[in-house]
Amino acid sequence: MDDVRRTEADGLYVTWRLVQHHMISIVAVHNASDASLVVTFGPDMFSDLAQARELLPKLTKLWDAVRHDYWTNFIAPHPQVTR
Repeated sequence: MDDVRRTEADGLYVTWRLVQHHMISIVAVHNASDASLVVTFGPDMFSDLAQARELLPKLTKLWDAVRHDYWTNFIAPHPQVTR
């Protein structure tokens, strides 16, 4: 898998990757303490971030952290305007 990322929040970590057109594809969620699997999405059924939120709404802090990582690392900030 190309461009695999990992984000941690609320005692969990999620493995995700960027796919065409900068879409987030969720691969799996694990417990951060022992790396035990919480949920996985097969290669034919990777969930995008919106689908993951719908399927697992209790993991809101984790999904918010993924969104934050995406926006801060992959979307260029607006240039400062000086007046």
